[in-house]
Amino acid sequence: MTVNEAKLMEFVHKFVGDLGATMAAGGVVVGDRLGLYRALATGAALPEELAERTGTAPRYVEEWLRGQAAGGYVEFDPASGRYSLTPEQAFALTDPDGPIFAPGAFQLALGALKAEPRITAAFRTGDGLGWHQHDDDVFTGCERFFRPGYSAHLIAEWLPALDGISDRLRAGIRVADVGCGHGASTVLMAQAYPNSVFTGSDYHHGSVEQARKRAADAGLDGRVTFEASGAQGFGGGPYDLVTTFDALHDMGDPLGAARHIHSQLTPSGAWMIVEPAAGATVADNLNPVGRVYYSFSAFLCVPSALSQDGGYSLGAQAGEEPIRRLATDAGFTRFRRVAETPFNIVYEAKP
Repeated sequence: MTVNEAKLMEFVHKFVGDLGATMAAGGVVVGDRLGLYRALATGAALPEELAERTGTAPRYVEEWLRGQAAGGYVEFDPASGRYSLTPEQAFALTDPDGPIFAPGAFQLALGALKAEPRITAAFRTGDGLGWHQHDDDVFTGCERFFRPGYSAHLIAEWLPALDGISDRLRAGIRVADVGCGHGASTVLMAQAYPNSVFTGSDYHHGSVEQARKRAADAGLDGRVTFEASGAQGFGGGPYDLVTTFDALHDMGDPLGAARHIHSQLTPSGAWMIVEPAAGATVADNLNPVGRVYYSFSAFLCVPSALSQDGGYSLGAQAGEEPIRRLATDAGFTRFRRVAETPFNIVYEAKP
């Protein structure tokens, strides 16, 4: 084997960067859980000062700060020895309700990686691994990862892009949010449209219980309900709007789900499908966003789908045409892309 030394070193540099990023993921979660980022956002600090603010051990905090500075997540002033956050770093690291919240993504990633032995075994057998079989950080991290994007775009951009739906929501319609997880999307819609009634459903009982708590805490009891059921069996229709947020590609029988959604819609209803941003081909997805989604898909989405009846998996980078075909095969006569962000694409399907 002949090895080009320059190309080898280029790959080694890539590997070192990835190794550092992998370990740094734990540091981000630690910083979030201990309030280190939030405390540092109040002002520059020496390690011992930040430790005092957060009730933590100075030596641990010192090493954490050094690693964070090496990774560009905090700033270091050699003259004073103090560490600080830029406004941009604070924006992405300290506000779980903001439009970007990096710690949630890392919490999801670390939670997913805890299943590595079972995923390795699944690669050999072809068996699935159910969403409900993952670590709790997967469920919480998933909500914290996706909710910022929903908060930023769902009410302001995505729903208004659907044909006449915003006006109908304001007047009052019935909505089903399928695969709702902890109910972040359901609660956001219910808060924005008080005249409409919402039903969330998810096959994961633990997530449904959390969704009920979220709705109760938001004062939405009576107008928002949740049920533990799969996408092929949720009830309560007919609905004027059905939504699936980053959920269709996790389903083992997405065509069955699409057919059931079609059967639960009124003749003038709409299905809003929010899926991860993806290009039409594998080559189109060989970029940083595609890398994130393919990697999550191998640990979460594909195993989840293969664990269910149907045994079929779209994967997190399916792209527009497979989803269009699925909607058409399910009986929908109209399908269009209505909105997109760097991380999501939104489609509308109508009977």
